[in-house]
Order: sequence, then structure tokens, then C-alpha cells
Amino acid sequence: MMSSGTNRRDFVAGVAGASVAALFAERLAGQEAKPDFIKKTQVRPNFIAVSTYSYWRYRDDSKLGIEECINLAADAGFDGVEILHVQMQEQSNAALQRIKQRAFRNGLDLCGLSTHQSFVSPDPAERQKNVDHTIKCIELAYALGIPTIRVNTGRWGTSKNFDELMANKGIEPRLKGYTDDEGFKWVEDGLQKCLAAAEKCGVVLGLENHWGLGRTAAGVLRVINAVKSPWLRATLDTGNFLESQYEQYAELAPEAVFVQAKTYFGGGTWYTLDIDYDRVAEILRGVDYRGYISLEFEGKEKHETAIPKSLAMLRKAFS
Repeated sequence: MMSSGTNRRDFVAGVAGASVAALFAERLAGQEAKPDFIKKTQVRPNFIAVSTYSYWRYRDDSKLGIEECINLAADAGFDGVEILHVQMQEQSNAALQRIKQRAFRNGLDLCGLSTHQSFVSPDPAERQKNVDHTIKCIELAYALGIPTIRVNTGRWGTSKNFDELMANKGIEPRLKGYTDDEGFKWVEDGLQKCLAAAEKCGVVLGLENHWGLGRTAAGVLRVINAVKSPWLRATLDTGNFLESQYEQYAELAPEAVFVQAKTYFGGGTWYTLDIDYDRVAEILRGVDYRGYISLEFEGKEKHETAIPKSLAMLRKAFS
């Protein structure tokens, strides 16, 4: 029998401390015993978004407004929406806040802004015009609360039109009298001029494998490695590698801050790629990619049926 309250308190504290220590040791031992692959399965699934492009695809009969796309995305069960900049019908502050409120009321993140620019031009004024445009897009993303924008290197512009470019698998001749090295330098300098705005606004530039000098993973990585900024990383588009696609996914994946996932129900608008999304998910898990997967439906089937099928496929692969 203990003679004082102090001794009893010491005894209880000692027993409690020993129990906690034993429990901690048991848990630690259990953690140490778990192989790496079990630890990785505990990471939450990737969130799945949809690009507003999926509801349009540059078709004359189906260009929907951004707010309408947000409603459809919520009804379909997506986690977020990526906005295609050229699809925006109005860019006033009032319009931006309406879009942001519509997403909030529907429980959706605005997770990406997909923009267009080209720095591949020998004309300094033309390159500066694209710098100014990109900075404006960064500021739009900031106003919408969007943390990343898709940017492009641009291309030489020697193809007659986009259909011809696609027919040639995204390959086009250089502008006469110029070299790829010069083109890459223009791209690097142009993006460098956008970094101060990106950092100020907290918006990461995601350089996409999107034709031109960024047609390959090597081209995208050449620019990222030359610029050397945490505010320039990669947007990985699963539908834009037409050769050695899985090897190129793996090459670009470590730098990816955003992933666009193409599907082609009904046959592709320009081409159809056979993409094994279980394999893509495995590649992304291998580099611990935890960001958004954004659906870009680019098929001929009606979006009303194709988009739900696409979402189900992506949920299964990235669960």
C-alpha cells in the first residue's frame, strides 16, 4: 500500500508512460515492417477534373460557356474544372468572380487555366506580345484562384493550318534561315520574363508537350532545365506523344504539376491514341504525383455519354 498521494501519482504516471512507450514501440515496429508498396497505397487517389474543352472540342455546334460547363462537371461528379482560356466569353472582374462563385457553390476546385502562346518567332515585338499575353493569363488565374496555367513553347508556323500539322504528326519544317537552338533560346527568354508575375501571383507555369519545340519530353525538359525556376514545371498531356508514349510519359512525369488525360470515344477528332491509363497511373505513382488528372475528351461521340464513361475509366485507374 502506498503511503502518499504523491507516490500514487508517480505510480500511475509511470504505468501510463510505460504503456504509451510500449504502444509507440509496437506501432513503430509495425511501420518498419511494412514494405514500401503498402505505404504508397495509403496515399489518397488523385482528384479528377474536366477541361471545359471537353464540352466544346472546337465544334461549331457545342461551344458552351464556362459557367454551364461547371454545372455539367458538378452533375457528372468531377472534383474540379480546368478552364480553356479561349473558351471564355468574358474576362471582366465581375465575370471572373461569377465563375469562381459558381465553382464554389458546386463544390468544385478551379484547378487549371489552359492558355496559348508562341515564343518561336524571330520578331522581338511578336515575342514580347506573347510575354504580355502570358502575364495577363497569370493575372487571370490569380483572380480566379487557379494555381497553375498551361503554357506552350509555340511552333515555327510553317504549316498551312492545324489540320496539316496533325496530318504530319505535329512535325513542321523550321522557318528558313533559323535553327532550333535559336527557337529554344526565344522560348527560354520569353518564359523567363513571365516568372516574376508567376511568383508574385503564386501561379506555376506548366509547360506542355504541345507540338512545336515542345512536341517531345526532351524539348519540354530542355526549356525547364535551362530556365531553372520552381515556377516553371510541366503539364503532361497524355495525348500529345505520338511515338514512344510511355517512355516519354516516364521522362516528363517527375516535372509534372498537372496532367491532362485524353480520351477518344467515337474516334478522335484528328487521331486516336490507345492509352492504357492503368499504366499511366503506375508511372505517375512511381514519381509520387499527387496532383490533378484533368480529362480532355477529344472524340466524336456526344459529350453527354462520352464524358461519364471517361470519368469512370479515370476513377478506376487512379483510385
